[in-house]
Amino acid sequence: MENNKISELSIFFPFWNEEKNIRAVVTDAIEVAKKVAKEWEILIIDDGSSDKTYEIGKELSREFRNVRFISHQPNRGYGAALRTGFENAKYKYIVFTDGDRQFDFSEVEKFIEKIKGTDIVIGYRKSRRDNAVRHILMWLLKIWDYMFFRFYFRDIDCGFKMFKKEAVASIMPLRSEGAMITTEILAKAKNKGLKIEQVEVNHYPRKFGNQTGANIPVVVRAVLESFILWFDIHNGRI
Repeated sequence: MENNKISELSIFFPFWNEEKNIRAVVTDAIEVAKKVAKEWEILIIDDGSSDKTYEIGKELSREFRNVRFISHQPNRGYGAALRTGFENAKYKYIVFTDGDRQFDFSEVEKFIEKIKGTDIVIGYRKSRRDNAVRHILMWLLKIWDYMFFRFYFRDIDCGFKMFKKEAVASIMPLRSEGAMITTEILAKAKNKGLKIEQVEVNHYPRKFGNQTGANIPVVVRAVLESFILWFDIHNGRI
């Protein structure tokens, strides 16, 4: 098993009001990290939580040597949390999943199998366990991104992605603070000619906490950010 491990891995999770999920997410990831990487770290990115996520995150960073805690105050958005994770990850390979326990982090092995021969590996959900509104938004996002940025992937906003560190460096800086961060990542990667592979992952119903991706302010912010991104790309700014 030791010979099959990758040399080093940075793992990060964005959390916002996930007090009932954060400990299980991090401790499960620790066990997986020990199996798949020789050197590893876990970054807890607290995006201005108003529940006990902050306190539990701090506690975990004190409890486990390889766990770091970073907090935004106040809440800035999903994109900002991902940006902070990318900016602070130190190892050759970087992976993130959402902190809501809708993914099984042990499936990172599928990503590891592909990452050595590509730049970015993105997950697509075998069966998305979300409500009808989120399914509709997913299809609208696919159409939107094809119209404006000329790319198509099976599951653009799947919150399970892996990168080579140099691939991240080539698309930085990222500017989206909200949900349009995944479109920005993929649009810039396409412009840079980066190689992207896709892998199937399981998706599970959320047991604790509330989803925010279908909130009207989140959707409006994403639309505005997409127009800014299109303008910047169209005018050769990125």
